[in-house]
Amino acid sequence: MLAYFNGAYLPVEEIHISPDDRGFLFADGVYEVIRVYKGQPYRLDDHLARLSFSAKQLRLTPNNFSFLAEVARRLLSENGLTGAATVYLQITRGRAPRQHAFPQPPPPLTIYAAVRPFDERRLRAQQERGIAAITLPDNRWARCDIKTTALTANVMANQEAVERGADEAIFIRDGALLEGSHSNIMAVTDGELRTAPLSNSILPGITRQAVLELCRELGITVREMPVFQNEIPKLTELMALSTTFEVTPVVTLDGQAVAEGLPGVTTKRLGRALRQTVERLCR
Repeated sequence: MLAYFNGAYLPVEEIHISPDDRGFLFADGVYEVIRVYKGQPYRLDDHLARLSFSAKQLRLTPNNFSFLAEVARRLLSENGLTGAATVYLQITRGRAPRQHAFPQPPPPLTIYAAVRPFDERRLRAQQERGIAAITLPDNRWARCDIKTTALTANVMANQEAVERGADEAIFIRDGALLEGSHSNIMAVTDGELRTAPLSNSILPGITRQAVLELCRELGITVREMPVFQNEIPKLTELMALSTTFEVTPVVTLDGQAVAEGLPGVTTKRLGRALRQTVERLCR
């Protein structure tokens, strides 16, 4: 596969990262994952805007990465990916001798982009039957709104989910269900859709935003307020939202069925509406 690295298009196996790169040493970088439908990146501008926001929060300069839109399209074309795929973008502070403070003068950023096919059949199977999730205490840092490559807590949480036979781990802080290890969370209770409001405690998900827009179009009542742990028994639906999950029902939580343990009406409705939107935009 052809990838992009610091201004050059190269076979992936020819790309070499310096051991002095701060992304390698400190996870000092940011990233994005973008879904591609029929060869077209979905909400690419939104992803690039979030990448720029994350870079600004880490004080990376420069932090305008609009040129990566053309990079993504060229990689998809040259790798022959005309169907379902993902684009991965990563920016690090660059190569410098190891020290915690920012290197002076700032080195050039390390910029990497790659594409790969996406297995839609696996996703559709998950959406059809629903997935299992577990809950865990949220032990992440206090800037979860930055899409940084420092994902150790998320990796450990997701690994625990896998070891417990689940697909996702949902973080709980102060009794509130905030988000998953790699997804935002929405739930239906008392006839309304609930989701944690944007704050430093959750990632401003692109799919989350798309679904909120769909809720307004469909007349679905939404309250941006987290579900609390003591409300779990009365949930009628729970769903995970992300670039790679789209809208996927969560049918068991900590080994207990959510409501009847089946994908819910609202979840399926939103999933269909999102796919219809994608089909309209990505032709």
